[in-house]
Amino acid sequence: IDVGSGEVLHQEQATQVWFPASLTKLMTAYVALKALRESRVTADTPFRVSARAARMAPSKMGYRPGTEVTLDNALKMLMVKSPNDIAVTIAEGISGSVENFAVDMNASALAIGMKDSVFYNPNGLPDERQVTSARDMAVLGRALFRDFPDHAGLFGIGALQLGSTIIPTHNGLMGRYPGVDGMKTGFTCSAGFNVVASATRNGRHLITVVLGAPSAKDRTAKAANLFDKAFAGGSASGQVDSLASQGGTAPNMRAEACGRRLKGGTFASEVEDFTVPLASVMQQIERMPERAFLFEAAGLMRPQPAGRGIADLARPHFDPIPVFVGRVPGWNGPVMAARGDEPMEPKAQRKVISAKSGAAAVEASATAFAGHKANPLADGELGIKTGDAVELPMNVHGKVGRGAAGKTKAEGKVKLAARPAADVKLAAKPAIAKPVARPKAQAHAPVMAKPLAPSVKVLADP
Repeated sequence: IDVGSGEVLHQEQATQVWFPASLTKLMTAYVALKALRESRVTADTPFRVSARAARMAPSKMGYRPGTEVTLDNALKMLMVKSPNDIAVTIAEGISGSVENFAVDMNASALAIGMKDSVFYNPNGLPDERQVTSARDMAVLGRALFRDFPDHAGLFGIGALQLGSTIIPTHNGLMGRYPGVDGMKTGFTCSAGFNVVASATRNGRHLITVVLGAPSAKDRTAKAANLFDKAFAGGSASGQVDSLASQGGTAPNMRAEACGRRLKGGTFASEVEDFTVPLASVMQQIERMPERAFLFEAAGLMRPQPAGRGIADLARPHFDPIPVFVGRVPGWNGPVMAARGDEPMEPKAQRKVISAKSGAAAVEASATAFAGHKANPLADGELGIKTGDAVELPMNVHGKVGRGAAGKTKAEGKVKLAARPAADVKLAAKPAIAKPVARPKAQAHAPVMAKPLAPSVKVLADP
């Protein structure tokens, strides 16, 4: 589509319902930028990672619950790394919960003219109810540029630098196709390989959407070919808002997108079009001399490859944009977090509980948070009093160590009730007795060691 006019320059099944995968994060960014515009948050407002966010599947930043990241840094990570935990962190900070944020996403989608889309989560992890269409994603891309022009650069970042780590973009068009200035990729096995790409040339701004490509290379090649057609002077076929919805259900691309991929390697395939080395750039140019006029018109000295040739180019170099974790120095404003998520106490205020019995000890980790009461039944025995602040790892494992005298090794488990239960229960699993080693000459019925009485030691800061 032409961003300025909204005209459709080419379309194939533009309103076929499809799974958005991480293209969802464009809508997450739209809702967050809307909150920023309405002064509900600022770019420097810290957002706190919740336990729910930390449990998200990859791709993710992997931050522990309680970690804080500013909205500015979170949005940059969202567009470049596409972390699912950061998407949830933004959602919970803006709307109080993922569910409330989904309501805000759907309201914004309707307001800007998206007709085929329904959102249930902010990151695009598989949910059969969460669907979109190529037309809707083009409408969303156009709305982001139209409604938030001061933030257009957010969608064109080639790389981030977090400490000593460089995080490159997944967008195979960036730095390769002349004029491409950003947007977002997405991939799940059920969705296939998706991209919303933006390019500007000679003052003309276009958006191309590809959904359901069988590989990242095919996604990049298809988008490049669509840009070629449009910049060569493709004719308009109506307004993007006027395309009639097709309806139906989203097809599952698992067989095509992931059928031949190694288990666990599907997320790495997001950037597989960056993994093929280019033997010679000139070889690629020589294959496609007919495209020379496109690039000469853009002011380039020589023709560049397009289509499949673009996907075969070596990974470009980008000067990384620095990001960081934590608050901006001197910040004394509010911290955005999931509704009901309590702020972490300083380490000096965290309670350490210790109990031992004999030579054995069962150890578990827990972190003190305000507002979660301990089980009154544990008073005294574990040093926890009713009203004490303790935290709630779902399952904390500990081991009974082997002593110098060769005591039986056993395993214990401590379970702490998950929030929002009023009480936190601690219960040690009884030690499991194992046979005691004996000389070979006495290899008769095994003699069982006396089980060790379990005890509990709760340590601060896992």
